[in-house]
Amino acid sequence: MAKPNLRTRLLVSHLLVVVLSMAIVALSGLSINPLLFDRKVQEMQNKGLLDIDSQTEQKLITQEFHHSWGRSMAISIALGAIGAFGLSYLVARRIRHPLQKITTVMQEFREGNFKVRIPSNDIPELDYVSQSFNLMARNLEDSEQKRSELISDMTHELRTPLTVTRGYLERLLDGKSEPSPELFQSLIQENRRLERLVNNLQELSKAQAGTIALKLEAIALKPVLSVLVERFSEQLVEDIELVLEYNSKSVNVIGDRDCLEQVLVNLIGNAIQYTEGGKIIVRTYDLDHRVWIEVQDTGIGIASEDLPHVFDRFWRADKARSRRSGGTGIGLAITKCLVELQGGEIAVESQLNKGSIFRFCLTS
Repeated sequence: MAKPNLRTRLLVSHLLVVVLSMAIVALSGLSINPLLFDRKVQEMQNKGLLDIDSQTEQKLITQEFHHSWGRSMAISIALGAIGAFGLSYLVARRIRHPLQKITTVMQEFREGNFKVRIPSNDIPELDYVSQSFNLMARNLEDSEQKRSELISDMTHELRTPLTVTRGYLERLLDGKSEPSPELFQSLIQENRRLERLVNNLQELSKAQAGTIALKLEAIALKPVLSVLVERFSEQLVEDIELVLEYNSKSVNVIGDRDCLEQVLVNLIGNAIQYTEGGKIIVRTYDLDHRVWIEVQDTGIGIASEDLPHVFDRFWRADKARSRRSGGTGIGLAITKCLVELQGGEIAVESQLNKGSIFRFCLTS
């Protein structure tokens, strides 16, 4: 047996309430009204306000009253039932229409259409449901879009080293290339690039999920910066100078040592990677009870329209240049996540062909 639809159930439930209410009114009236009427007639007779000659007349008056009251009660119940039926129908329709809309939208959403939304409603409870669903739908739509973009980007990034490696191996197999140290070195470089990409993806996934186990502690900042500047300076070409300007009065910052070092390695490494000549400055200063650390370079810079995307996954201002230098396109995304996990902020300023400044802050 098919289950009645929502409108029918609402209509029946409203009518049952009305019928029950009228039944209580009718039964109470039948049992109480005669007693009250007889008592009132007796009081009026005792006061001389009513002159009834015999018991027969009194009984006739009482019967006529009961008869009139019964007819008026029947008419009232009939009119009340008609009014209740109409009102119940309108109320059921008013509730059923938005619920049907919600059901339709949810069915479309279940089928994969993440762009559908439930319109607002003047019923507060249903409007709250609509707003909650729409918020969830927007979040899921954003997540699905990011997932699709990530899969697309990953496919592209993984395909590049695999295609290059396959090309080298096919040329060796066909005899078009002779085995040489340079060829094997190219294969090793592509293999390492693929390995870096997989490792960086794993780090980014952990950072965005917040599953990295942080050990927040007071870190002596200047020794950490000095060691890194010295280490990178040994790898520089003659045309690039790397210096440290420690202007902060704070000795320590609160953070995770490993995360802090990885952030600095990423920022200094990027500065070196995109600076062909000039000066790279690692600078610290105090502002609003925080220590700011910035890496300034005189490299190729970033166009103003590209700045909002700097910390996006797999974003590159110059894709061909980044690939030749071995970049994976997710280093800055990892950097941003690591800074935020330590309670800090990160920002960037840049001018094309003039250089960039990446800065982040930690609590002192």
